[in-house]
Amino acid sequence: MLGEADTRDLWAIVNEDPVANVFVASHLETAGSAAPSFAGGEIVGMFRHNELRAACWAGVNLVPVGVTDETGAIFGDHLGRSGRTFSSIFGLSEGVMDLWSTLEDYSGEPFDVRPSQPLMTIDRDPLIAPADDLRFTRPDELERLLPACASMFEEEVGYSPFIGGSDHYRRRVASLINRKHSLAAFDHDGSVVFKAELGTVSSQAVQVQGVWMNPDRRGEGRSAAYMAAVVVAARSVAPTVSLYVNSYNSRAIAAYKRVGFDQVDTFATILF
Repeated sequence: MLGEADTRDLWAIVNEDPVANVFVASHLETAGSAAPSFAGGEIVGMFRHNELRAACWAGVNLVPVGVTDETGAIFGDHLGRSGRTFSSIFGLSEGVMDLWSTLEDYSGEPFDVRPSQPLMTIDRDPLIAPADDLRFTRPDELERLLPACASMFEEEVGYSPFIGGSDHYRRRVASLINRKHSLAAFDHDGSVVFKAELGTVSSQAVQVQGVWMNPDRRGEGRSAAYMAAVVVAARSVAPTVSLYVNSYNSRAIAAYKRVGFDQVDTFATILF
């Protein structure tokens, strides 16, 4: 387990790819240390000749950092033997899949394995005009926003976020709103037309998550303009905007490319 003394070395690994490693970068900027924190996770490190070579955030989720085919299987075996359970594994595909190659021997059957998700970025103004009706949401709009967030979640992972009660998911959406990480466009009747979140934020990068267009408004050709507006908002926070998308979602990928996103790497996600 990494401690405060390992913080500088962990930063060195994170900064080798600050966009792909934005999750751990955000944690380090918030906590100020590699030591276990209030966030409910710890960071496991792998050393060779007393040098930190790779790491993995281990909390509700597993997030490998700098993990390769040389180290992934060792991490997977170590974490499997620990008896931990996780809701997901995500990160660069090589690290995730190599970690999973041994962790799967200790794990239950995953809900879904997505080994190829294009990681796309933009670090300049969008190529098309942004929609003018997208804005940060307000706390008093939580009840209007929540059904759209739940719909997106269910489309993406296949089950409702309200299973077992709605309090946890409601608090998460409210937290995004309060931190000005929630963006939406509303129709004249108050329904959500489009929404997205600045899901993970560091000083160097923003990872956009939760992109959703109201099914009744799909096919109108508006999603690219809304994504352009997301880019403008996100780049007011950090210079580079990223997202990862399922490889089979060709319509979304085409829209992101219209905005100016380029694929820079490949993520993978394993859901439990």
